[in-house]
Amino acid sequence: MLNVLSGVWALMLGIILIMLGNGMHFTLIGLRGGIEGFSAAELAVVTSGYFLGFLSGARLTPVLIQRVGHVRVFAALGSFMSAGLIAFTLLAEPWAWTIMRVLIGFCMSGIYVVAESWLNNASTNETRGKVLSAYMIAQTLGIIGAQGLLTLGDAANSALFIGASILVSISFAPILLSVTPAPAVEVARPMSLIALFRGSPLGTVGIFLLGGVYATQSGMGAVFGSEIALSASEIALFVAMLFAGALIFQYPIGWLSDRLDRRQVIFGTAVMGAVACGLGWLAGSGAGWAGGLGLWPLMGAALLAGGMTTPLYALLLAYTNDFLPAEDMAAASGGLVFTFGLGAILGPLATGWAMDAFGAYAFWLVLSATFAAMALYALYRMTQRPAVMMTEETDSYLGVLPTATVVAVEAAGVWAAEQAEAERAEDEAEGQPA
Repeated sequence: MLNVLSGVWALMLGIILIMLGNGMHFTLIGLRGGIEGFSAAELAVVTSGYFLGFLSGARLTPVLIQRVGHVRVFAALGSFMSAGLIAFTLLAEPWAWTIMRVLIGFCMSGIYVVAESWLNNASTNETRGKVLSAYMIAQTLGIIGAQGLLTLGDAANSALFIGASILVSISFAPILLSVTPAPAVEVARPMSLIALFRGSPLGTVGIFLLGGVYATQSGMGAVFGSEIALSASEIALFVAMLFAGALIFQYPIGWLSDRLDRRQVIFGTAVMGAVACGLGWLAGSGAGWAGGLGLWPLMGAALLAGGMTTPLYALLLAYTNDFLPAEDMAAASGGLVFTFGLGAILGPLATGWAMDAFGAYAFWLVLSATFAAMALYALYRMTQRPAVMMTEETDSYLGVLPTATVVAVEAAGVWAAEQAEAERAEDEAEGQPA
């Protein structure tokens, strides 16, 4: 593993620093928005703005790279993102924050496209899976670490926003000074939603619903904490638990995914997510919170709910690829990323409206209902299509994060296809007489 990472260590360091800054800003929006008196619905629009920008950046950045190259695009997006983080403190208005979040989402998506294309170019068929896994771990650790940094300052002033901007600014130094430019990014035209649904109804519907879950957890988690009057350090811990769960549950769920009917694993994981969110609601409205158990039931619910979300994304990608020929995987990846983005835009809006109408703990009810809808649809699809025959050791599941762009999703699909082909070749060789 060390040999694999030796060639991409600078990029990994830069990604961790970027995620520290971006992770701080996600939670800061909820903290500072509560201080400024923004409603949950207003902050939901701000949250959705980020994912609107993210979706746009994923589509347009490859075009920019082809015109001016990786380095210039990377540096320009980093500069705009750093400036946008500071600008939040200059004008505390929901409409202004929404515009800045669209800008930051666009920049962050573009940065991912560039970074993932560099990683993919630096990988070989043998190392691609390990490199992508390390990249996903670096992202998650950066987001979790960012929550610890939030305890060092006060969201009521500009210091934490400036700190996030500084982290983003310095993150580009190790990358730009050591990484050689990769070939121009070539992203396949996304498959239409109709064609994608025909190929994998569960994959399409599941990815859409999961987009809403992920965006609500990552964007509205701090808003929820602010509305129930958690302290800044408690909100930071709550958000960290949402992401820490991914590190704990990714491997065991992936292991099951390569050995069972993936629809069964999707159903079970979605049910666990719904139950976890139901427990989160009970922790606040039932005997748990009122009875003096304190913060830990809420944190446990966040750990379990977040731990189901990220593995579900990789599960749905792998399940969709099970029904596609290798030549269609790239186009399907683009369609799935776009579908996820649509869900990520709409999910926080629904949650913000529900929180304003029914109280802060509607945060958990919307999440639970979305998980439950996914589980029921998976159960229905099990009656409509036979299971894909799985080999005992397929190992085609790769823990791709929901923040990944189509570049990483395509690379994961290529890796999965290579793994499946190698497995078939090995089985054929073993079946031949000596």
